[in-house]
Amino acid sequence: MTISETVSRRAAMYLWGACLALAAVAGLSGCATTAEPAGMHGNQPDIVTDSDEPEARKRARIRLELAIGYFEQGQTTVALDEIKQALVVDPAYAEAYNLRGLIYMRLNDLRLAEESFRRAMALNPRDANVTHNYGWLLCQQARYPESFQAFAQAIANPTYGGRAKTWMAQGLCQTRAGQRAEAEYSLGKSYELDAANPVTGYNLAMLLFQRGELVRAQFYIRRLNNGEMANAESLWLGIKIEQRLNNREAVEQLATQLKKRYPQSREVGAYERGAFNE
Repeated sequence: MTISETVSRRAAMYLWGACLALAAVAGLSGCATTAEPAGMHGNQPDIVTDSDEPEARKRARIRLELAIGYFEQGQTTVALDEIKQALVVDPAYAEAYNLRGLIYMRLNDLRLAEESFRRAMALNPRDANVTHNYGWLLCQQARYPESFQAFAQAIANPTYGGRAKTWMAQGLCQTRAGQRAEAEYSLGKSYELDAANPVTGYNLAMLLFQRGELVRAQFYIRRLNNGEMANAESLWLGIKIEQRLNNREAVEQLATQLKKRYPQSREVGAYERGAFNE
């Protein structure tokens, strides 16, 4: 598993537990294998080995990997310091600017975040992860048309392996923008590519529930609640769907799980008040 895939997975798991909407942030990569190929073999790029990586890039990459670790652990200012040192060593390191953008997003400095992502895209226009992150930043500022354009650009990249998270991010932004039909389509595309993503499953079920498509909503939320990624929010949504469908046994089973696993949650309070329509 690459650094990019590792960070994406860990971020998704952490952010699902903390805040559903934030899980759209793309992963990072710092592997030497992501460097531009040094040579060609016929018409194909030669295999990149350690010796192809310049010394400055190698030193900067080590700093980036340290920064990723600190960023994952929530030590944001320490991660920023490592990134600053990486960019002193290698000012043309696009991936370092990408992480710098994510750090400034976390610090709520959206101007510097945008500047960082724009710099990363200028250095490496083919990196769809950066385009995705830039789109998510635009979404946070309610710049929806620009955001959707960035997401579309990332999805159109034929070498991009993160389409599931970009479709998901676009769906979340479309929901914010009040484009519910478009959001359902985007989340459906994300679900086709990654049915295990709890953020996609939850938000798709929520949209369908709000529209009165209860049986379809039940399908998605049951699949989520039957897995290890269920949480208080997903169990409560499941309860509301089953209650609306008059499935009393299912309601009681979910309520038992909710009270046992999350006894102090606001969802338990809502259940005990019978606040099914809040």
